[in-house]
Amino acid sequence: MDIILIGDSGHARVITDNLVSCGHQVIAKLDAKYSELTKEDGCWFGPISEVHALIQKEGAKVIVAIGANAVRKKIVEQLGLSDEQYAIAVHREAIVSPSAVLGRGTVVMPGAVVNAEAQIGNHSIINSRAVVEHDCAVGDYVHISSGATVSGVAAIGEGALVEAGASVIPAKHIGEWSVVRAGSAVLEDVEAFTTVVGVPAQVIAKKASKIESAN
Repeated sequence: MDIILIGDSGHARVITDNLVSCGHQVIAKLDAKYSELTKEDGCWFGPISEVHALIQKEGAKVIVAIGANAVRKKIVEQLGLSDEQYAIAVHREAIVSPSAVLGRGTVVMPGAVVNAEAQIGNHSIINSRAVVEHDCAVGDYVHISSGATVSGVAAIGEGALVEAGASVIPAKHIGEWSVVRAGSAVLEDVEAFTTVVGVPAQVIAKKASKIESAN
């Protein structure tokens, strides 16, 4: 499958490796840092505004390769593409249960595990060696960072960030656009627009909106 990436930074490089591992080809990287469309070694580089023309020209699908959840959502909304125009990228060394459901635009990195009946929303990131256990519900625009664990039947709201090495115990809920800092252990529900840290995790900040709490 031919893929157009929106974004050309470190996260995009990781997603490129992810796609290549599955036999896909990145045929374009579009980013705000480019002012005109050029082609180098078979790959297009240019502004994000070129995405519609390249989809029509190349018949490719799209992944928004931006690590920041709020920025990723903003770009998806601006592009106005249908769900079917987005790809799903699962690294060949990831484990995804046949009964799990992955949303469009979502990426699952090497060593990650998505277990039975888990549901992952659109445009989310399950990063390297992260674990999403059975029956979890992970919303759109979520980032489960490297080495983080979301235990069975937990729910992660839209736009939430679970940082590296953090853990959420079974059946707990992380509210939308909240942040669980690295290495924390969530033993109780976390309200929306809230940042928690520590073992056990404690509230250190609350924001009024997802824009203010953009990660």
